[in-house]
Amino acid sequence: MEEKIIRRLVIKPFHINEVEFGQRFLIKKNQLVIDKDMIEDLKNADELIESITLEIIKPGDYDREINTIMDIIPISTKVLGSIGEGITHTLTGVYMMLTGVDADGRQMHEFGSSEGILRDQLFLGRRGTPGKDDIIIHMDVVVKGGLPFDRHLPNACFNACDKFIQEIRNVLKKEDGRNATSSHEFYDKIRPGKKKVVLVKQIAGQGAMYDNQLFSNEPSGFEGGTSIIDMLNVPMIISPNEYRDGALRALV
Repeated sequence: MEEKIIRRLVIKPFHINEVEFGQRFLIKKNQLVIDKDMIEDLKNADELIESITLEIIKPGDYDREINTIMDIIPISTKVLGSIGEGITHTLTGVYMMLTGVDADGRQMHEFGSSEGILRDQLFLGRRGTPGKDDIIIHMDVVVKGGLPFDRHLPNACFNACDKFIQEIRNVLKKEDGRNATSSHEFYDKIRPGKKKVVLVKQIAGQGAMYDNQLFSNEPSGFEGGTSIIDMLNVPMIISPNEYRDGALRALV
């Protein structure tokens, strides 16, 4: 029997060399423009958030104090199809970094905080971290103090950050795929008579703040996803392309 293709995923990267603040979200050639004024709306939209700051960190500019790193987030969006199939546009050369703390100074972490000097806290060039030549868009969220340390606090940070990234995704969706830096095709296949391989990944879902999320609306997104805690930690089967396309999002 011939092999059967179940899913086809095309990922098209658009490389960014420069990020700057402007009056709107815009991608022009290798430049990304972001609207800093949006953070005031994000703060006002959630009563748990006390303040949000945004900065652009250029390569090598890591001698700065940060709150604990909650996540390093790639900027990708679905152009066609759902997670794991169709077409995904992604930005290279730039990552989003989310940090967080509450107004009482409690770092937004579970089993270990990473506040301090960024140069000492971030390993570059690892899986899931920026490279030495990448630009970092840094969002720092301060949530209200005096509240129980549960999922609502970090989720407020993740939600605000995701809404900001969505504005970038919305302009990335409109980019002509023919202008992408490259194009990569991936297939989920059934190969009759061949060995069947399953990769087992153990993820955390321990309540409080230690959480993972599956199948958000966007690759590596937050909105629309379901917490593994809310799934009662039942085993899930996802395809290689779903995993590759950002179906699993690790939270704090």
